[in-house]
Amino acid sequence: MDGNLCNLKSDYPSPQKTAHPVSCCIIFAIIFILCGCDQVSTLTDIYSSDPPTVLDDICESGELIILTRNAPTTYYEGRDGPDGFEYQLVERFAEELGVGVSYVVLNSVQDILSAIENGEGHIGAAGITRTRERKNRYNFGPDYKSVQQQLICHRKGQVPEKITHVSGLSLLVADGTSYVENLKRLKFKTPGLGWETTREFSTDQILEKVWRREIDCTIADSNIVAINRRYFPQLNIAFPVNETEFLAWVLPDNSENLQNLLQHWFEEIKANNVLAEIDDRFFGYIDIFDYVDIMTFKRRIRDRLPGYQQIFIQACKKENIPWTYLAAQSYQESHWNPKAKSPTGVRGIMMLTLPTAQSLGVTSRLDPEQNIYAGAKYMAHMIERIPDDVHDDDRYWFAMAAYNMGIGHLWDARTLARRLGKNPSSWLDIQEVLPLLSSKKYYKTLKYGYARGYEPVIYVKRIRNYQEILENELSKLMDS
Repeated sequence: MDGNLCNLKSDYPSPQKTAHPVSCCIIFAIIFILCGCDQVSTLTDIYSSDPPTVLDDICESGELIILTRNAPTTYYEGRDGPDGFEYQLVERFAEELGVGVSYVVLNSVQDILSAIENGEGHIGAAGITRTRERKNRYNFGPDYKSVQQQLICHRKGQVPEKITHVSGLSLLVADGTSYVENLKRLKFKTPGLGWETTREFSTDQILEKVWRREIDCTIADSNIVAINRRYFPQLNIAFPVNETEFLAWVLPDNSENLQNLLQHWFEEIKANNVLAEIDDRFFGYIDIFDYVDIMTFKRRIRDRLPGYQQIFIQACKKENIPWTYLAAQSYQESHWNPKAKSPTGVRGIMMLTLPTAQSLGVTSRLDPEQNIYAGAKYMAHMIERIPDDVHDDDRYWFAMAAYNMGIGHLWDARTLARRLGKNPSSWLDIQEVLPLLSSKKYYKTLKYGYARGYEPVIYVKRIRNYQEILENELSKLMDS
């Protein structure tokens, strides 16, 4: 689809008002894809004397009003401004429409649903589950992510094995959520099941209360749990409490045209891997969970990192690299041990080879300042070598993979990606291709031959995980 769809004009002849309604829907969808909101608005005016639709209002005002909530899985203030899974989806959709976006941040899903009912926004985009009860009351766009509700308790507390064992434990969930709906269904089979609800705390905040052992357990969607376990590793998944459900945007009344257009748009971003790339950015690395490793890392942020933090900051400022990325990479390499040494002879806090260190003017790889400055310079050089068709954070992941395995094997992975019909400029696709470099079927046809392709994939995932945890811990330290 082309951008600025609301602003485009066309010279299509006016259709007859006697056209069949089904044909009209098809025409609207096709014209949206080809031409944009102006034509849709014009046609709806011709075909109907009903009040303007939600889509008309968006196009005429030039603004998409989004109701959301502040959470790590939805919308938050990131390093470079607003960010989040829902935020990135919304921005892509608004770009296709050619309109601006106004975000209204509310406290809870229930507040968002109420605001949608009252016509206070065009879309509720906040990780909202499309449940049976909600479908009877609200309009929904297409599904875009699967989740499953999980019972979460503290690993050092009582962890029940099934729902009948929850009786007697304190169970707190956010009011107005899909968790309450599910608990009401479960209570029919488990009469002793009890829980409390709260409007004061979000699901993310309730998970923190479980971590602090202020309550025994809660229920949360699997994507929310996966994000928060990295920050609160003592959270333990007891068991899933329902079948798979799906997230979808919530729409107000009179939004059928918008609903149809969203269906086409989501089909397109699924087909061209845009949705998968956004999902990978926020959730693609959280499947690696190691309780002991995360606890050790969080401790070392406090007792080791302060000795090197300013060096990372200054070195990365010089090379125009986000310092938390390099610090996370350094932790993956050496656990911030300036005397680290591998069996292959790489040394120091950034684990430099002797030839690399010498080429960068390092006189002692055990000197953390020299080592970090050299590591930053080497990473900047790697990033510069990544082709211009690789964009945004993918440039860092490509460069880190090259740092780990050698840039020649990365070129081979790009070559193989093209052969397999994948995108050689997308980390999402490259991380699928890299493991194939250990297969004789593929590596014998490539310039640089065999490589342990799984290693850079895991390497990058772990760095991404450390970097997210690091930024979260630093934020908490600043607030304390």
